[in-house]
Amino acid sequence: MSEDGERPARVDDVHELALAMPHVTVEYGSGENPVYQVGGKSFVFFRNPRPDAFDPDTGERYPDVIVFWVGSDADKQAMVQDESSPYFTTAHFNGHPSVLLRASRVGEITRGELAELVQDAWLSRASARRAATWLAEHPPV
Repeated sequence: MSEDGERPARVDDVHELALAMPHVTVEYGSGENPVYQVGGKSFVFFRNPRPDAFDPDTGERYPDVIVFWVGSDADKQAMVQDESSPYFTTAHFNGHPSVLLRASRVGEITRGELAELVQDAWLSRASARRAATWLAEHPPV
């Protein structure tokens, strides 16, 4: 991995990495938050503050939640079960193959880890043909 991949991730990296995937379009949800899509299917999006994601001490809604699709519920559980992990979920997302990450905690992962998260999100939503083409062009190292 390059030195750049080892540095702490930034929110700008989410946008850059999502846009770098092929066939990506950007829609804008409520609050003008970007929703990154492939083939009309969302794979990464920024949420508005919602009642299901809040600070347990103050009750304030988190204003900075980013949603990433994952490949399976097993992938999701592996990511959210470690309480020291920055990834989390809420009851609203029970049964939904996605994990949540607060923008304020993005720096707890490396840019390389974020790249893998975004790529996996894209792969989980892209058509089989698009995913196969991308995987053939980007074999695992």
